[in-house]
Amino acid sequence: MSGKIVITGASGQYGRLATDMLIDKGLADRLILITRTPAKLADRTAQGCDVRYGDFDKPETLTQAVRGAEKMLLISGTRVGARVVQHKAAIDAAAAAGVQHILYTSFIGIDDPANPAEVRHDHIETENLMRASGMAWTMLRDAHYADAMILMAGPNVMAAGKWFSNSGDGREAMVWRDDCVACAVAVLTGTGHEGKIYNITGPDLQSFDEVAAILSEVTGCPVEHVKVDDAGQYAMFDAMGIPRRPVDDQSVKGIPWNSDDMVSFGRAIREGFLAIRTDDVESLTGRPARSVRQMIEENKEMLIAAAKGGTA
Repeated sequence: MSGKIVITGASGQYGRLATDMLIDKGLADRLILITRTPAKLADRTAQGCDVRYGDFDKPETLTQAVRGAEKMLLISGTRVGARVVQHKAAIDAAAAAGVQHILYTSFIGIDDPANPAEVRHDHIETENLMRASGMAWTMLRDAHYADAMILMAGPNVMAAGKWFSNSGDGREAMVWRDDCVACAVAVLTGTGHEGKIYNITGPDLQSFDEVAAILSEVTGCPVEHVKVDDAGQYAMFDAMGIPRRPVDDQSVKGIPWNSDDMVSFGRAIREGFLAIRTDDVESLTGRPARSVRQMIEENKEMLIAAAKGGTA
């Protein structure tokens, strides 16, 4: 691979991990990093990357920002419900600038129009725009991040000893964000991925009952999965002060979510739309996807401290 790679949202968690992995492969001088806040990426400039200002909400900034790139990693924006317009601006800019291949961090289970997950619309419409763009494309459909449940929500769950969710007995194969990023890097640096859809999942289909049992077993601190209906889940998030609609750069108790998104996630799990498990992580990276159990084991002390401290 000799062409340049442009990464959108390069100052976010996914973007930083992808940049780290690509720099580790000796590709710093081939990276164009787009961000609304270039000052946040001063360290990347020092590492040899080309940091450029670009804003999804200001399409006129994007064509110049992506110029010279052969491939684009389009990292999904954070504003659920507003992302199609944002992503269209990036896709149009890439096509106008001569980008040849675009990769997108999509989501599993979106082909079924009955899937109630609110994110479905944003992702399927973005994929449709990519298919119509004239560029080669690859869809990286990520499962629910294990990091979100174990590292972000986990401390609050451990402190309460109860995990309230509207996911019922539904199952999903949660995946490490690192594994998702490693798959993206493999596609960016490999060949033969054009026109492919990858379902990036963890190794195990599990219900929240099963994950709660693993939390209890590994930490020695009892955790009960308490099943609630959708209204009950909304009430819990409302009480925590989590907004129903997304707010940029806002988090509550370390959770950067909005409740419309999360309640629809729970329903999608409950109704079986996210019960998808593949070996795509291994086929792309050469190693198996890591498990939820491993994440719990590697963060055992933090989770125990949260349980014993009674606070997140």
